[in-house]
Amino acid sequence: MNIVSEIKEKSAQALEELYQLAVPVNEVLINETKPEFEGDYTLVLFSFIKQIKKAPEVVGNEIGTYLKDKYPAIFTSYNVIKGFLNLEIADSYFINFLDEDRHQQPTGRKIMVEYSSPNTNKPLHLGHLRNNFLGWSIAKIAEANGNEVIKTCVVNDRGIHICKSMVAWQRFAKGATPQSTAQKGDHFVGDYYVKFNDAYKQEINELIAQGMSEAEAEKEAPIMKEAQQMLIDWEAGKPEVISLWKEMNGWVYKGFDKTYEAIGSKFDKIYYESEIYLLGKNLVEDGLQKGVFFQKEDGSVWIDLTSEGLDEKLVQRKDGTSVYITQDIALAVLKQQEYGIDKNIYVVGDEQNYHFKVLKLICQKLGLASADGIYHLSYGMVELPTGKMKSREGTVVDADDLVEEMISIARNKTEELGKVKDFTGEELENLYATIGLGALKFFLLRVDPKKKMIFNPEESIDFHGFTGPFIQYTHARIKSILRKIAESDFTFSHIENYALNSYEKDVLLHLEQYSAVCLEAFELYDPSKIAIYIFELAKKFNAFYTECSIANAEKQDEKSLRVKLARQTAETIRHGMSLLGIQVPERM
Repeated sequence: MNIVSEIKEKSAQALEELYQLAVPVNEVLINETKPEFEGDYTLVLFSFIKQIKKAPEVVGNEIGTYLKDKYPAIFTSYNVIKGFLNLEIADSYFINFLDEDRHQQPTGRKIMVEYSSPNTNKPLHLGHLRNNFLGWSIAKIAEANGNEVIKTCVVNDRGIHICKSMVAWQRFAKGATPQSTAQKGDHFVGDYYVKFNDAYKQEINELIAQGMSEAEAEKEAPIMKEAQQMLIDWEAGKPEVISLWKEMNGWVYKGFDKTYEAIGSKFDKIYYESEIYLLGKNLVEDGLQKGVFFQKEDGSVWIDLTSEGLDEKLVQRKDGTSVYITQDIALAVLKQQEYGIDKNIYVVGDEQNYHFKVLKLICQKLGLASADGIYHLSYGMVELPTGKMKSREGTVVDADDLVEEMISIARNKTEELGKVKDFTGEELENLYATIGLGALKFFLLRVDPKKKMIFNPEESIDFHGFTGPFIQYTHARIKSILRKIAESDFTFSHIENYALNSYEKDVLLHLEQYSAVCLEAFELYDPSKIAIYIFELAKKFNAFYTECSIANAEKQDEKSLRVKLARQTAETIRHGMSLLGIQVPERM
């Protein structure tokens, strides 16, 4: 149990014993004491005063005395400022914390995190990177809180989008392949998606010039008709179409694999839309029999959600083919059957908020076991200083190019500092990749997922700001200190009756909060809580080290305490950054 939980529990106990007032532990409000007051943590009294019918100062003094007398190993002093009871925690509590074993017990819960979910008509871009980093981080944070986690990806490998790339390849490629052009497969196919849209625009303009309206031209453009016919042929299983589809998707998968390897994304299970899109038909039939769905005169099947403040939603077209929502219903059932999951987290951008509201409602109305576990982790889009990205116009920031640029910036910044002259060539390349990717991941994860953000590569790799490299450098600095101390044949001495100075206590108080922050990050599905915490820890350690020598500490117990503090700080930084998918170097 962390100190805040202990204070809450013991404060609730004091209220019960002193005033016969039963207060749930989660309703006891504890804050860190403000810097201008003495104390470490503050109990807010206002919500109890009316029931107790005593002045705030009286209640504060009574509870403070109770806590100090009954738990002297935890509380050493207190003061009351109006309705706030400021409590000072014993130094020994924090010193003992450094030696505690802190293994998370398994919860027995299974959580599935679905992320990435790319289309096979284009390479991964900056938006996909935020998605991948969020998904990976949420999975790691869930694991750190004792849950069994399955990481999944759904590949959107069928539909009109891939048919557009296929038609453009047939028209313009002249037999070219990724191998013949020495191009990554996902980039190669993505180029033809852009070529399709360029040709489509040109044909629309030509038809408009011949007298058609814009709406008519969009429908009658020959290249779009070819793509629509190809989709029909694909669903009919036409051999030559299926063959080309498999070949072009194969090119894309090889490209995706290289990007995933570079950014550190892995999946325990990959689902393919082409393998599941028909599975929803049985569920539609079941829903019709239960009266959950209704059929219109043209044969299409719908659900009426107007009573929930939504609208009518199509679940099966009049020709019997499924739509996205039907596929997602089927996949929710499939995931539950295969893994028996308690929570099904979808990491998908906020433009799909409505879709996931509808999905959960439909699954609940169908009485599916998977329904209540559905959770949409909605996140804001990543934009550039110049505005939104558009795949069809070829104006996206390509993931591979961005990773390469980040590594290049890391190389330049590191060489400017000039502290890596004793590194081998291989060590340098690993370091540049660690710093570059660390900067990219930290920048995209340090913001609350619900918020939109603007990405700036140069800002993300500053060694002195709220960045991954600043934290990585702090870790490397601590490891360097510890190596030098280890080389001096240092041995620990027993620490007893040690009085912490303000810098030591500031770091220790922050370290003690780590498990609570990890839990909060999990409960809110928000990796930015970890990012902010680790950044603050790095700042506090640097302030401590500026004022307090470790190697040249005057007393043996002082040196022992500070070495333990440094070790715990380095380990907490390493663990916290690993939850963000970021490596920390031993030296920089």
